Amino acid sequence: MRTYKADLFRFVMKKGAFFLLWSVVLMPFCFTTTGCNDRRPVADDSLSVEVDSDSIREAEEQGVMPKGADELFDDFFFNFAGNKRLQSQRIQFPLPVFENGEKVRQMEKKQWAMDYFFMEDGYYTLIFDNAEQMEIVNDTSVVHVVLEKIFLEKKNVVQYVFDNIDGKWMMTSIHENEMYQNTNASFLDFYQKFATDSAFQQHSINEFVTFTAPDPDDDFSTITGTITPEQWPMFKPGLIPEGVIWNVIYGQQYVSDNQKYFVVRGVANGLEIQMTFRKKGLNWKLVKFNY
Repeated sequence: MRTYKADLFRFVMKKGAFFLLWSVVLMPFCFTTTGCNDRRPVADDSLSVEVDSDSIREAEEQGVMPKGADELFDDFFFNFAGNKRLQSQRIQFPLPVFENGEKVRQMEKKQWAMDYFFMEDGYYTLIFDNAEQMEIVNDTSVVHVVLEKIFLEKKNVVQYVFDNIDGKWMMTSIHENEMYQNTNASFLDFYQKFATDSAFQQHSINEFVTFTAPDPDDDFSTITGTITPEQWPMFKPGLIPEGVIWNVIYGQQYVSDNQKYFVVRGVANGLEIQMTFRKKGLNWKLVKFNY
């Protein structure tokens, strides 16, 4: 008979090998004009655009968006971030740039440099209030999206604004703001320290944390259990982004000051980490994670 303690023991023993493999998987990622069409396996929470090799080759040569990619922002963006010609075509020039709410300049087309955004990192991050908000990623009615590049140490946020105009996604403006002005400022302040200070990180673990992780005995199954703060170093995910993180606002309204879902997603692989934080009194605590 299998026991939960035995599962945990096998999981800890296998964890080192698992994350070594994980680091290898993270290394290769795509820079094609199809935006890594196979960036992650098609799952219930993800849609993909089917294009054949001829369509891919044509897109690369002409700098055009594959058919159907404008329906979902994610499909558009992974093409936009990987194709220099397409990127310049999908920016409304002159592009207005704002700092702390004031327009400071207009960027001409010749001033724009190719930006791979998070593609070079091999992963990106997302912030939601709850699990239900995550469904908006697949909502084809979304016509306004804000991509946030969050500099945790500098406490600065750059927002790239995209609008779907006549069926085509376009970048329409850039906004640079101090982090304290951000809707998620309280959580971002906390997360910056959580990601970089190991003592603070362990102190920010809830008394009991629910986790789901790969089953060490079955690559296609998972195990679920609880850990205490003392066990956190053995079980924590192998990737906790720091320095610069990203967030995509698909239209979700941030109304909760007491709970945040922090999601890490791979660009060209099936990596996904979800960490749930809740505010207990004045302090944020990690209460659940899965990967």
